[in-house]
Amino acid sequence: MWTMPRFAAPTDSVRAPSAAPTSNRGDPPTPAPPPGRRASAGLVLGVVLVGQFMANLDVSIVNVALPVLRTDLRVSDAGLQLVAAGYLISYAVLLITGARLGGILGYRRAFLAGLAAFTLTSAACGFAPRAGSLIGFRFAQGASAALMTPQVMSIIQRTRSGPARNRALGYFAAVIAGGIVVGQAAGGLLVDADLFGSGWRAVFLVNVPVGLLLIVAPRVLPADRGHGGPALDLPGLATLSAAVLLFVLPLVLGHDLGWPAWTFASLGASVVLVGVFVLVQRHVAARGGRPLISPRVLRAPGLPAAGVALLLAPCTWGAFLFTTTLHLQGELELSPLRSGLAFIPCVGAFALVSLSVPRLSGRLRRPAIPVGLSFAAVSYLFLGPTAGGGVPYEVVTTLVGLGLGVMPLIISVALEHVPVEDAPDASGLLLTLLQLGQVIGLATVGTLFLTLAGDTGATGHAEWGVGWALAALALLAAASAAFLVRGPRLNRR
Repeated sequence: MWTMPRFAAPTDSVRAPSAAPTSNRGDPPTPAPPPGRRASAGLVLGVVLVGQFMANLDVSIVNVALPVLRTDLRVSDAGLQLVAAGYLISYAVLLITGARLGGILGYRRAFLAGLAAFTLTSAACGFAPRAGSLIGFRFAQGASAALMTPQVMSIIQRTRSGPARNRALGYFAAVIAGGIVVGQAAGGLLVDADLFGSGWRAVFLVNVPVGLLLIVAPRVLPADRGHGGPALDLPGLATLSAAVLLFVLPLVLGHDLGWPAWTFASLGASVVLVGVFVLVQRHVAARGGRPLISPRVLRAPGLPAAGVALLLAPCTWGAFLFTTTLHLQGELELSPLRSGLAFIPCVGAFALVSLSVPRLSGRLRRPAIPVGLSFAAVSYLFLGPTAGGGVPYEVVTTLVGLGLGVMPLIISVALEHVPVEDAPDASGLLLTLLQLGQVIGLATVGTLFLTLAGDTGATGHAEWGVGWALAALALLAAASAAFLVRGPRLNRR
């Protein structure tokens, strides 16, 4: 899972990140931290950032363990995809709802509840006896993360102000990027070490002692009360969840089952439910409620183009991490540790660019997005020719990371012209699309990879087709992002 700070909409220049989507309209302004609590502000920040780090770590750290997990639990290809995608599906669908629960229940209470559930479900994943139970626990783990992580930004907003808040947001961004890097390396290290014969289970169980340590110190976090606000959009949530599941499950299961008739019926039903979801959102808005995705937000300048780009670019990133791991431990026969370390240049390049491009001048920020995505598209084309491994393959994967590092910039540029009162819903929408993109990539390109590899495990052959598919998706994302370059200029620096 990849997430970035939730940005508010700028006025004359780029604003500092806000607590979106955790805020509700009408929230009281964020108070400055009381003088008596400033001494503990660093400890508060440390607690919430460790929680955020755990949630991000749990995507990349699992990727490296997938080949070993398949052998140990005799997991099918479809099962592997669901282990990776189940977490992202529930996280994406429940993200906005989790954010709003923080406002209703109180940010500390929601964070600690999410943290406790995340720790419990991590333990359940680690001790899962069968593939089916592991997949179920992964869905539950993603739901726990959706309750915990949206509260991080709100707690930062409430405990820090001015330059201290900006520094905290910088640490937040570093934790997000660092989780990807550490996850790939730590996953390989834990699986390869096979502590107490735990094997792949260690990648889940590592969360348990950390979570327990954070849970026993609730007094560190500032107390707050829920401020109520509009009711949750439960009809919208139910419709969106069903639409996503009816789309993803047949794509994941279809290959193993020989594409029976129900898979095509399910895909058709998902399209129908998307239409129903749109009608539900309009109905909720017409009655004065707060829909999960506001139709007014969808009409904001730049949002449609950014939404498409944030669906397609992460689609390639999620699929790339999944398929490359299987290739490194498949035909290239690398150990989990070596395959995890092989990702460090790639995800390090991603982190370097993602932390650097937001500092570009106004005239360079927008063009950097389609340029970076086009660069990634060209790099994807060389996955097949360099699939033999070694330095050439590692160079290509690093170039992919460099190109896709512009993804965080899409969010901040897209929100530049969104009214301040709509910024929470707009950023929540974009972050949801970002997570759903990774799910779709795992379901579609992941299935293509497994089909091309076949029973013989010819992963090098599969890299050719996957490279072309990823390149096409990245080019479509670049084309959509080009509309951001030609978007409204009234507030550009």
